[in-house]
Amino acid sequence: MEKERLDPWGTGSVKDYARLQSEFGIEPVASLLPRFRTPSPHLSRGIDFGQRDLARVLDAVDAHKPYAVMSGIKPTGDFHLGTKMTADDMVYFQSLSKKGMVYYAIADVEAYADNGLSFQQTSKIAIRNVADILALGLDPDRAVVYLQSENLKVLQLGTVFSKGVTNNMLRAIYGERQIGLYMSALYQAGDILMPQLPELGGPKPVLVPVGADQDPHIRLSRDLAARYHEEYGFVPPSSIYHRLMLSLNGSEKMSKRAADSLITLESRPNDASKKILTAFTGGRDTVEEQRRLGGRPDICPVYDLYRFHFAKDDRHVETVNHECSGGVRLCGECKQEVTGLVKTYLEEHHRKRDAMTKDAEDLLAKSRDYLSSKGR
Repeated sequence: MEKERLDPWGTGSVKDYARLQSEFGIEPVASLLPRFRTPSPHLSRGIDFGQRDLARVLDAVDAHKPYAVMSGIKPTGDFHLGTKMTADDMVYFQSLSKKGMVYYAIADVEAYADNGLSFQQTSKIAIRNVADILALGLDPDRAVVYLQSENLKVLQLGTVFSKGVTNNMLRAIYGERQIGLYMSALYQAGDILMPQLPELGGPKPVLVPVGADQDPHIRLSRDLAARYHEEYGFVPPSSIYHRLMLSLNGSEKMSKRAADSLITLESRPNDASKKILTAFTGGRDTVEEQRRLGGRPDICPVYDLYRFHFAKDDRHVETVNHECSGGVRLCGECKQEVTGLVKTYLEEHHRKRDAMTKDAEDLLAKSRDYLSSKGR
């Protein structure tokens, strides 16, 4: 049987999450759910399905000790709903304790290597991206947000790590790639391990929320943490993995590379509605078949909109699933209902985000000053 291939730069989706966990040693989240007083929707709905060393972070939360939440965004365009999932996890885990600090990388080095965008282009996109995560609830008083290309600590760590890897090692993790992508992977390892530098408080638990396809970066970072433990005292980074949301055509993960089949947080409500109304569904060929056999929510991107983002609560998700699979609900009904939910959400988000542009600029400037004040 061919191994599950994880490509952090691709558009493919994960076919079998249980097999993925088995092959890569990702532990289930379910056993840790009792430790959450108020689980996030991602946790209660099974969207966050896997983890590595999450208990270490929860121990820090319970003991009121410092921990970091670290992830980022490749600034190639507007936030889409897949990107929002990582941001939602960052905001949630930051909220669990006043001791939680967020480090948010604007991965402009990767955007250059993978998408050919200049640093001038990505610095402009970054402002919108930061405004989006602020509108999603990030606490700016406990957040450091930076451009990779400007962060000497990250660039220096990437350079240090380059001596600890070989082409064969990188090829085994990522496949055959251009050198620029290998370099960007080393800088991402620098992003992940930077919060443990002495000038930033030293070794501590660091949680990295990512989509399942980003696990290669986590495995590389954990390996480097072990290799450089004696020199830096690194604790292997923890991670939590969310399922990949289907694009509206149903054939791949939601990605900026397939702009005609995704919804962004910049989307005009009417444009988003049109995409939803023409989206692929898990419905049957005829109404009679749908009533008799039921729909297939497990392959339906419209159901994903409910489950991942827009259902009113967990009971709403369960109702949609039950009525769909039982043949009570038809695809047109789901599309009409979720269209209204999406339109309302986007209108509210646009109001919040537009008011956050100056705050985003201020946070980037404050973070730049903070990092430079911590020396090298």
